[in-house]
Amino acid sequence: MKKAFIIVLIAVVMTGCVKKIGNEKKLNDLAYTVVPKEEVPQEFQTEIKETQKNAFFLTYADQGYLYIARGYGVQPTSGYSISVTSLYDTENTICFDTSLIGPKQTDTIKEVESFPYIVVKMEDMEKEVVFQ
Repeated sequence: MKKAFIIVLIAVVMTGCVKKIGNEKKLNDLAYTVVPKEEVPQEFQTEIKETQKNAFFLTYADQGYLYIARGYGVQPTSGYSISVTSLYDTENTICFDTSLIGPKQTDTIKEVESFPYIVVKMEDMEKEVVFQ
């Protein structure tokens, strides 16, 4: 099956990967699964590791599925997590929004750099992904 990478870094926008929503109307919330790091396809995991020190937006299509990743770059401590705020489609795009959640005061925090990111898996709709 054809595999495709679309990489969008904060400083660099590759042609056609991200576009403004404009006046497109939300159609449906989309079903997705958060993928554990050990279940991310190896080729995609390699791309994530190469870019994880900086904030990133990545997509990867494989065998009828679309994997969407959002990373927040280096953080000063452990304990960060990411929440999916919304994942929905419009007529021409898939819109993906996440939030970085800082460590809770009740958590045991390690003073080591961390690289929080999330990967979600959904059916490939062959639409462009807009990261919000």
